Amino acid sequence: MPGQFVEALKKWGVLKIQKNSKQQALNYDTYILSLREWIVYSGQGLLIAALFSYIFYRSLMVFLIFIPFGIIVPFIKRKELKEKRLRQLNLEFKEGILLLSSFLSAGYSVENALLSSSRELSALYGKEGLITKEFQLIESQIRINRPVEQAFLEFALRSGLDDVKNFAEVFSAAKRSGGELVSIISHTADVIRDKVQVRQEILTMTASKQFELKIMNLIPFFIVIYIDVTSPGFFQIMYTTGAGRILMTICMAIYMVAFWTAKRIMDIEI
Repeated sequence: MPGQFVEALKKWGVLKIQKNSKQQALNYDTYILSLREWIVYSGQGLLIAALFSYIFYRSLMVFLIFIPFGIIVPFIKRKELKEKRLRQLNLEFKEGILLLSSFLSAGYSVENALLSSSRELSALYGKEGLITKEFQLIESQIRINRPVEQAFLEFALRSGLDDVKNFAEVFSAAKRSGGELVSIISHTADVIRDKVQVRQEILTMTASKQFELKIMNLIPFFIVIYIDVTSPGFFQIMYTTGAGRILMTICMAIYMVAFWTAKRIMDIEI
């Protein structure tokens, strides 16, 4: 299928959105943090570095060593925000193709169905909605007489989502073959809808576990701070002797492995 997709792009000469499009296409492969986000996430990274240095070492020197690790937090958050945006796009795309399918079933032409879907999506998600902007971009390309298939293929290329790629390939093949376009698109839309619904159900079922995981990640820090407050000096030997520092380093390593393992377990791919 990737080969067929590439061949379709080559056939249409799709390398990028043409410059005369009225709207700027969004590249979903990268997420650009705003200045405010850089400041906030960098601050969070410094707080995490300070917390780890205090809990495991009680050393200013270790905090200075941990600062570079804390600064990578914005890059981690950037990846998470990119994935969150893609999940939102996939969810909105499901609604978009269902609307498109309903208008086609009502007898609209492909172009008119897209225009009507764009208006409905604007009412549903607002003018700043991801899928609203994408359908408006496709609409603007239709107005300059660009093929609908090419617009969807470009959208699929920029988004990188399997659902969008599959729909773009099916749509392009149906248009070229002159087959039952309405029934093909309706079937494809139903398949994508079912897949997205399963994904949403899984996220809903694991939401409580995700919250529990966040609490469990903080419990070791709460325990140490609580004992420090109620029994001052109880952990002093762990920070003033070589054996204590080695043991705390091992504890930190175990904590990091447990944190990574739990995150991988909760990251369910569909």
